[in-house]
Amino acid sequence: METGTSENAGQTAGGPAGRAAGRPADEPVWIALPPGLLRMRRLLLVVWLGLLALATGVLLGLFAGPAWAAFALLPAAALLWGWPMLGRNWRSWRYAERADDLLISRGVLWREETVVPYGRMQLVEVTSGPVERHFGLASVQLHTAAAATDARIPGLVPAEAERLRDRLTELGEARSAGL
Repeated sequence: METGTSENAGQTAGGPAGRAAGRPADEPVWIALPPGLLRMRRLLLVVWLGLLALATGVLLGLFAGPAWAAFALLPAAALLWGWPMLGRNWRSWRYAERADDLLISRGVLWREETVVPYGRMQLVEVTSGPVERHFGLASVQLHTAAAATDARIPGLVPAEAERLRDRLTELGEARSAGL
């Protein structure tokens, strides 16, 4: 499987890019999440664990003694471990639009691939919290009849999130009309 980039965000597996690259028409074209999501998550990691390390060091240094302030290295170690883990997790997320369904793949140790048929979609939402808006990101949330199959694509550029929402809504209405 090949991971696409945001440059092929508007292309589907049956589209010209899939055939031009020598792929069979039924093989999906995977689209990776934009790097802004990784930057946002890493900044949040640094802010929260940096504040925790600072608070731990200062409070333990003042109330328990300077030797106890060394426990401030634990959040710093978690930061050093979390930095590459966030990168691995970000690289694992991707999605693909096929003729009849949307594929969402994620996970490093436990790979999870969600297949959402267009005809089963009941609601497609685009959300963007304050931190996401600051980084120019939005998430697409897909709701289906079965609560266990709800799917989410985080960290998309707002224009891509809106395009995806409109396309999925259009395809969902077309597929459900045939039921």
